[in-house]
Amino acid sequence: MKIEITAKNYEVSQKLRDIIEKKVQRLDKYFEDDATAKVLCKQENNIFKIELNVRSKGLFYRSEVAGDNMYENIDLALPKVERQIVKYAEKFRDKFRKGTDFNNDFVYIEKAPEPKEDKTVVKKKTYELEPIGVEDAKMFLETLDNNFYVFLNRETNKVNVLYRRLDGNFGLIETIY
Repeated sequence: MKIEITAKNYEVSQKLRDIIEKKVQRLDKYFEDDATAKVLCKQENNIFKIELNVRSKGLFYRSEVAGDNMYENIDLALPKVERQIVKYAEKFRDKFRKGTDFNNDFVYIEKAPEPKEDKTVVKKKTYELEPIGVEDAKMFLETLDNNFYVFLNRETNKVNVLYRRLDGNFGLIETIY
């Protein structure tokens, strides 16, 4: 597994880097050699956050943890990702390493998550996309009782999603096709 560690407003010590690499590498038992794990360590005010993203053969697993220190955060992020891997193992079994046992002998979790019934689409909405700018989209989002707004970006001529983040700011998803 290829592991990339980056930082934003935070200096990753060699000790933390070694611990992250050692612990994330243990997830390698689920994937073939093409898996990539990206770890982002960042500090916002006095809150330390770790984002862990794992990609392999079109599958994507993500965990984000905020807390008082990075060492505890990595220990909380890894079980979240492993639960996601195990949860979807039956559905995507052919994309995992052959011979992997998803029924026991987990790395970071004690037991497999309980299977949930398949969810169905219960509501469908249709949006007419008119080209607008990001600032206009922010204004529309603030007037709506919703957490996101889908629009056609006037500058890029691509579909974008503007969403309200938990910290009160906005996030922008730009599509690439």
